[in-house]
Amino acid sequence: MRRASDSEGHDQATEQCARRILDVVPRAMRLLREEMRQGAGEGISIPQLRALAFLGRTPGASLSELAEFLGVAGPTASVMVQRLVERELVTRTGHPEERRRVRLGLTARGTTSLERSRGRARSRVAGRIDGLSRGELETLSRGLALLEQALNGPGDEGHDDKK
Repeated sequence: MRRASDSEGHDQATEQCARRILDVVPRAMRLLREEMRQGAGEGISIPQLRALAFLGRTPGASLSELAEFLGVAGPTASVMVQRLVERELVTRTGHPEERRRVRLGLTARGTTSLERSRGRARSRVAGRIDGLSRGELETLSRGLALLEQALNGPGDEGHDDKK
């Protein structure tokens, strides 16, 4: 059984850790977004990149699933998808069982664009953490695995970039 003083110390450590996460994660996301946008080229916006990433993880997703992931209304997602289709980054095909529903996927060009942007972001992050020792890198990796585990809800295993 945890003593009151132990519980208070744990609560303070939890609060301090949460504060650090809220300070660090937005800075990391800004760096990643900028690098991914530049890596994608072709004037692709961050929401469009998020759409490509979602479709890369969820081939055959519906327009409503994409809209929900992006946190936008269906018509907004529809306009975005139309632009991505016109740029030959996304495919839109009919659903075999529901006439009014479409399935979305990445084209080869969309996959290439997404991978190029991710590669650039990975290189930039690798450059930023290159000065860490092997032990520090292992500690960072374990910490990120713990953070992922703590933030995942039931059924979220392996999914990143949720909203």
